[in-house]
Amino acid sequence: MNILPTQTSPWWRHGHVWLVISGPALVVVAGVVTVFLAIKYPDAVIIGPKPAGASRTGELRQPRALAPALEGRNHAATPDKSPRP
Repeated sequence: MNILPTQTSPWWRHGHVWLVISGPALVVVAGVVTVFLAIKYPDAVIIGPKPAGASRTGELRQPRALAPALEGRNHAATPDKSPRP
């Protein structure tokens, strides 16, 4: 049985290695760009009149159809006690 010697090349000469490394590297670069943009251009704080139906605490009274999912699920069978306009 003859065993032929094989020539091995270093890992950086294989294209699939760079394909595997490029995925996480691109994610890191995208994260750095996102942090840079978030610091350089922060969101503006809008101070204006309160919308109709806002209380002193800043909460809005929403119709029952727009209630959060957990509250809506827990009170789906209970009667609506909100005042009718």
